[in-house]
Amino acid sequence: MKSFDGDWRWRAVVSRTDAFDGMFYFAVRTTGVFCRPSCRAKHAKRENVTFFSSAAEAELAGFRACLKCRPNEAGLSGPSARLAATALALIFDPETEITTVEDLSGRLNSSAGRLQKAFREVLGINPKEVIDMARLEDFKEHVKTTDVTTSLYESGFGSSRSLYEKAGERLGMTPAVYKKGGKDLDIDYTIVDSPLGKLLIAATARGICAVSFGEEETSLKDELEQEFFAARIQQNDGKLKAAATAILKGLEGERAILNLPLDIRASAFQMRVWSELRKIPYGETRSYAEIAESIGDRKAVRAVARACATNPVALVNPCHRVIASDGKLSGYRWGIDRKRRLLDNERNAK
Repeated sequence: MKSFDGDWRWRAVVSRTDAFDGMFYFAVRTTGVFCRPSCRAKHAKRENVTFFSSAAEAELAGFRACLKCRPNEAGLSGPSARLAATALALIFDPETEITTVEDLSGRLNSSAGRLQKAFREVLGINPKEVIDMARLEDFKEHVKTTDVTTSLYESGFGSSRSLYEKAGERLGMTPAVYKKGGKDLDIDYTIVDSPLGKLLIAATARGICAVSFGEEETSLKDELEQEFFAARIQQNDGKLKAAATAILKGLEGERAILNLPLDIRASAFQMRVWSELRKIPYGETRSYAEIAESIGDRKAVRAVARACATNPVALVNPCHRVIASDGKLSGYRWGIDRKRRLLDNERNAK
């Protein structure tokens, strides 16, 4: 049973995914406003957000339409978005156990092929990847309070082999190491202002272990504490001042950012991909296929995309410079709008 807040609608809001405009609406209790998923306004805190299936439902609850995104004018999404939305709701439903694409498609009275096509069109990934992600997120929650073997089966993994394979791709470490949650580590962090919002920088004695963007300091700190739940974490602005300066200058093309020492847990494959990312010149981009070819595995396009999605250090490993083969921007861990602004800034500064 899924034990985490894996609400796909919140994920769509965070990534400002316009494919779901018209499928649902979100409202912010502190402002009294409701929006479409792709609204470009500053993100509210998750605890202040509630969801509605229609604009009329949101208005009936006392919320008014956002003047920025005009949710009353949002048309219905296409059949692919509706199918993907229904599938996501099932995958992340805590009362439903979905283990295979065939199981999912059967529950939706759809063919596996149609479901695959819908996910590729709307999300750029296949449903199996989402199912695996949900199970691994569930494992991450379980393992904090119980042993690895129990967590393995409670999260729907049929064997330790399948868990360890997924852990290598997405955790960048073995499940046993993840369970330690940074045990015996001292982690210092600082949060500074940047042109793209708040920027958190965290480091161990060995080097930078996290760089992430956010809208507010509290959520950035909470995310760090959740990932390194057993570490000793403290704010230390002075110790990280030089690193913060280098990373902020990296936004302007300063290559000193590449010389920062890193302490990031990763699989060998992730390390190879991230190394290639650091070779992409400022102001230029590469496709996922080009990165796959550069590491000697032309078929590993999706694995490259996953490595980019799990990059723990924004800007230092410049995953924002990787785009789809057709030139379109695909997902970015810290929001597609930030990815677009980063690339625009770099191109304009060249």
